[in-house]
Formats: sequence, C-alpha cells, structure tokens
Amino acid sequence: MSTEVAFDVPSFINSRPTGITQYGIVLLCGLVMFLDGFDTQAISYMAPSIAKEWGLTKQLLGPIFSSALTGLMVGYLLVSPFSDRFGHRKLVIISTFAFALLTFVTGHATNVTELIALRFLTGIALGSVVPSAIALTTEFSPARLRATFVLAIYAGFSLGFVAAGAVAAWAIPEYGWRSMLWIGGAAPMVVAMLALMFLPESMDFLIRTKAQPEAVWRVVRRVDGALPEQGPTQFITEAAERRSAVGSLFSSGRTAGTLVIWIVFMLNLAEFYALQSWLPSMLTNAGHSLNTVTLATSMTTVGGIIAAFAVGPAMDRIGPYGSLATVYLSGVLFVILFGYTIDKPNWIMVATAFCAGFCISGGQKSVIALAAIFYPTAIRSTGVGWALGIGRLGGIGGPLLIGALLAYHLSAQQILYVAGIPMLLAGLLILLLGHWYRRDNKGES
Repeated sequence: MSTEVAFDVPSFINSRPTGITQYGIVLLCGLVMFLDGFDTQAISYMAPSIAKEWGLTKQLLGPIFSSALTGLMVGYLLVSPFSDRFGHRKLVIISTFAFALLTFVTGHATNVTELIALRFLTGIALGSVVPSAIALTTEFSPARLRATFVLAIYAGFSLGFVAAGAVAAWAIPEYGWRSMLWIGGAAPMVVAMLALMFLPESMDFLIRTKAQPEAVWRVVRRVDGALPEQGPTQFITEAAERRSAVGSLFSSGRTAGTLVIWIVFMLNLAEFYALQSWLPSMLTNAGHSLNTVTLATSMTTVGGIIAAFAVGPAMDRIGPYGSLATVYLSGVLFVILFGYTIDKPNWIMVATAFCAGFCISGGQKSVIALAAIFYPTAIRSTGVGWALGIGRLGGIGGPLLIGALLAYHLSAQQILYVAGIPMLLAGLLILLLGHWYRRDNKGES
C-alpha cells in the first residue's frame, strides 16, 4: 500500500514567495484586459470617420456600438463555462487568436451589416477570454495577494481606454479609421503568441481531469524551480463540483451570494456606463470648456486606475467585503459631491470627478476581485463570466435611464444626486453578503 502524502497545491501556492512565473501570468492577463479596454473605447473614436465615409446617420451608429457589447455578453455567459471543462490556457490562447483575426477581418468590412456582424463575433471572442484570464490570475496568486493581483490586471482595462484615445489621435487623422483595427488586431496576435509560449495551464484543471502527474509537476516547478525534478504522483486541489458549472453557482450555499453579486454587478455597471456615456454631455451643458470636460472625464478613469492599486491590498489585508462596502458607501458621498460641484470652480469639480471615478470604476474592478475570491477554483471562470454577463444588463440600462431622466428635464446636478442611490444599494448588499458568509478576512477563497 502506498504511503505517499499527496501534494497540496493550494497550500503550496500560499506558502511560497511570489515568483517570476506568477508575475508573468499577471502581466499576460493584464495585457488581455488592456485589449478589452482598447477595443471597447476604440470604436467610439472610429465612429465619426465611419459615419462620414459611409454616409451613416447617428441612429445607425447605435447598433455598431452595441454589437460588440452584446457579443461580450454572449462570450461571458455561454463560452466562458467551457474553460472549466477544457482548460483556461486553451481558451485564452484560442480566443485571443480569434479576437486578433476577427479584428483584422473587420478592417475589410464594406458596409454596416458586415461591420455589426464582425463586431459581434469579436465581442464573443473577447468575452470568452476575460473570465479565464481572471481565473488563472486568481489560481496562481497566493491568498495574501489575490485581490491585489486581480485588480492589477483589471487596471489594464482602464489603461486600454486611455491608450485607445492616444493611438486614435495619432492614427486616424494620419492613416484612417481602419488603422485602429490593424493595430487592434496586431496587438492581440502578439499577446496570443506570448500566451502560447509562456502561459501555464491551470493546475486545478490538470488535477481534476486526471492529467499525468508529470504534467502537473512541470507546472508546479515553474512556480518554484528549486523543487526536485522527480515529483509526487498524487495531488490535492479544491473539491470538484458535482453539478454543471452554471448549476454549481447555486449549490453549496452559494445561491444568495450569487444573486447578490449579480445585482451588485448590474448596479455598478449601470453607474459606470451611465457616467462614461453622459458625463461629457452633462459637463458641456453645465458650461464647461472642452478642455475641462476632457480633463474631468479622464480623471474618472484615472481614479479607477489608482483605486485598483489601493483597494486590492485593502481587500487582501483587511477583508474583501468590508473594503468593497467602504468603497461603495464612500461613492455615495463623492457622487453627490460631484453633482454639487458641477457648476463650481473647475479644480473642485475635477477633484470630485476623480473621487467619484475612484469609487465607481474602482468599485467595478473590486467586485470582480470579490467574485474571483467568492467562487472556488473549479467554477471560478464561470462565476466571474456570468457575473460580468448579467452585469452587462445594468450597463445597457444605466445610460438609458439617464437619458430618460434628461427627457424629464432634470439637471445634471439632480441626476448625479440620484446616481448616489445605486452606490448606496451596492454598499449595503456587500455588507449583507459579508454578514451572511462570515468571510470578511484575508486568505479565504
């Protein structure tokens, strides 16, 4: 009878100093998130040139904007669960290659129908890769740094927003709107090649699918090269789920938690996309110059980037639920203050815009980290993917609600006062979630 002690993979990750392989995973997955942000924002810069070249009305631009977002939802909901069955590495590489090729093909679109169809397919590819990138980052991160690393890679999304503006300002006047697609296709091709060469497969996936012990050990040794070449034949990982990946989101006492996480995602994404969509118009109508409008809008993005590097460590050290609830409840104050200062001196308004962005954009990144912590490894990609997919409903509804409020002739100040309500609800729900699960401490997953 064998007396070999099984190798505990989660304990191994938590007990070792963070090494180059783990930082490499964070970098690669951060680049994936960067591509998401770049693609999401690039179409808004291409749209005026597309409309001019093809003689499109403003009404026809709406479906072009929404097609990729709809595809993202499909990728999040329907494709991401396959990574829990076939491996995160495979899905990241295949989806990133598909994203690159579809972006190149989109550059050859000759009419609106082709453009919408290709943007939809591109969104599916992108939506299928993001949850796997988050799941891989979480799995290879020690518990003491888990939220920090997830927020770090999601900062790539905001950086992609910023980069899209900078590239568009140079490329579109010089080379036309299609140049954004050539650049947007070349970048994921490079990332896919890097992932093919350097991204390891999920150890949890290899163990659950009964891969050869040598294959598991090779990945383990990439984390700690000082280990002997000859490894164990038995490994321990988190318990496998007996139900389907989606069904498991509602098993083992997770039903209430899953529903609350979905509601918070919808509330936060409604707030985020409402702000992104309407803030420039509201500030312009309030009498601010174009430079001030641009600066204030940029500060909301910068605030979200700074939040990623402040809230992540707090979630790891103090606890995920209390930290995130503090961000949301602080957001109530800062969103209302933003409304109050919208017609005040520029420096005050810009400062409150930064603080509001810190809480809204930072909260969105942080709730993704919370979802990655909440779900066990075997269903993490599905859990994060479905939360992002369901949350997109809020992203669609938020801008529509603001438009309806403007139709009732509410001022920008009044709308921002109302915008404090979703932040309040999100904060209270996260406090309730922490109370239910008694997991407001670092190191749990």
